[in-house]
Amino acid sequence: MPKFDIAGRGKIFLGISLTIIVLGLGCILAKGFNFGIDFTGGTIIDLKFAKPVSITAVRDSLKQFGLDGSTIQLSGATANVEAATDVMIRTVDMEENERKDVMAALKKDLGDYQMLREEKVGAVIGSELIMDAVLALVVSWALIILYVAWRFELNFGLAAVVALIHDILIILIVFSLTGRQIDSSFVAALLTVVGYSINDTIVIFDRIRENLKLHFKRGGDICELVNRSIYQTLTRSIYTVCTVLFTTLALYVFGGETTKDFAFALLVGFTCGCYSSIFVASPLWIALRNRAAQKARVK
Repeated sequence: MPKFDIAGRGKIFLGISLTIIVLGLGCILAKGFNFGIDFTGGTIIDLKFAKPVSITAVRDSLKQFGLDGSTIQLSGATANVEAATDVMIRTVDMEENERKDVMAALKKDLGDYQMLREEKVGAVIGSELIMDAVLALVVSWALIILYVAWRFELNFGLAAVVALIHDILIILIVFSLTGRQIDSSFVAALLTVVGYSINDTIVIFDRIRENLKLHFKRGGDICELVNRSIYQTLTRSIYTVCTVLFTTLALYVFGGETTKDFAFALLVGFTCGCYSSIFVASPLWIALRNRAAQKARVK
């Protein structure tokens, strides 16, 4: 038995996660989310400036109107990390007078520009995007349960999906607490985290399944089996998550303002995915297995 009994202390880890989620859901109900215009609707403006401008300069100009939370992207042949002539601004819906004031301020602060495009995104499209995102997550969870139940057993599939829901809820809680903007790239981050987290969980479950073949011949208990399986795959899990986190951290630091929220969601999700695979999914599988065995004895 390893010195630190992960499986034996499973109820503690599950209790910690449950406490964080319950408190976090309270924060979500009280504070809500900072939805981007992909969900709430708003205005998209494409401008071509006479001289290259930076995201910081555009944001400072919009700040006087309370629009510094707008999404700003650089593009065009002259685009680089710091400045470009082609700028796309995604902001909340504005009245005509306010829009004229904003356009005048941009010209005064940043120089002449050419209007390439201006269009409004309705909130109806945003609600459809939310429903599509929820549907994508639910369908992915259902397929994961079916596949894992076929390859392993149903309890493995249920434990894996509960661990995924745990990861998604933690990301939502962190974004609610920090007030970071939730847009379409956030949905992509959630699905990416689901793919990573289930992969790490399956590696541990596969080792548990292999060890189960010899487990009952040795007469050991189930906690010892799970601990042995976790420690046999622990080095691989640590190496994998560190590699992914280093890459994602580089994206967060050097990727620019437009990718920060996306990269931040990945950082939180990958960290939670590594934690849940070890400290949530495996102990939960033990609880489900013991419950099934108890029902079988009663019958």
